[in-house]
Amino acid sequence: MRQTTMAKPSEVVRQWYVVDGTGLRLGRLATEVATVLRGKHKPTYTPNVDCGDYVIIVNADKVVITGDQDNKKSYYNHSQYPGGLRTRTTKEMREKYTVEWVEKAVKGMLPHTKLGNVMRTHLFVYEGPEHPHAAQKPVELKIKG
Repeated sequence: MRQTTMAKPSEVVRQWYVVDGTGLRLGRLATEVATVLRGKHKPTYTPNVDCGDYVIIVNADKVVITGDQDNKKSYYNHSQYPGGLRTRTTKEMREKYTVEWVEKAVKGMLPHTKLGNVMRTHLFVYEGPEHPHAAQKPVELKIKG
């Protein structure tokens, strides 16, 4: 008889991955990174346990989007005060707030729960090619597209 493996938090072995965002499309990058952060690429995936890995995204300023999203798509944020709606276009996000732009794309593909908040802390995004996590010996993660 086969037995379903349910991972325990103490048994989870985490790996560090680094992704070069040069020329990658934002949606493809975000889906692959979210899969690794959740741990769905592992055979011991358990939905109620954080069994995902750490992901470092470098060259986030070179991530691209397709179509006419620069002008059509908007990002909204509200301060919960009257008149506190802030609207930014994709072009503005890409040029001025690159790290937040990529993090927001990945955040939307993670669970919107306390467990998703923990998974989100395992993501590190940097605009340039350098990152301070060399001591963790990250492995390169290949993403198609």
